[in-house]
Amino acid sequence: MIGMRAADASIECRIRPARIGEAAALSELCFRSKQVWGYDDDFMAFCREPLRAPAGEPATLDLDKLFIEPGWIRGGVGRLLLAHAIGEARRRGATRLTILADPNAAAFYEQNGGCFIRMASSDAIPGRFVPLYEIVW
Repeated sequence: MIGMRAADASIECRIRPARIGEAAALSELCFRSKQVWGYDDDFMAFCREPLRAPAGEPATLDLDKLFIEPGWIRGGVGRLLLAHAIGEARRRGATRLTILADPNAAAFYEQNGGCFIRMASSDAIPGRFVPLYEIVW
């Protein structure tokens, strides 16, 4: 019962995925929750858009991390994981998967249907650019 008062321990809770129709209410919840920490109006104005919940299923999903135990690289595991990620993206209604790739993995993504889009800012190292790929179905 993390975050609950002892008096609330008898409340029955059920956690479920958010519904698309709840996006506006969830966006406001995010904003109110952040605002409780006393941030000033200027700061909160910058936060409004990043705190907005998406109003629909995204057509594009990002493959955030796909890493293989070094001894298993080039053994087919990466292809299996990528196929699983594509299947999951399709199941969620996406039509496109984007991949911010390590330059050493560029050939892997190209061999498995990835199309180079452009060089993009690294999400880990400021000032470094890495290849951005997409797989579209």
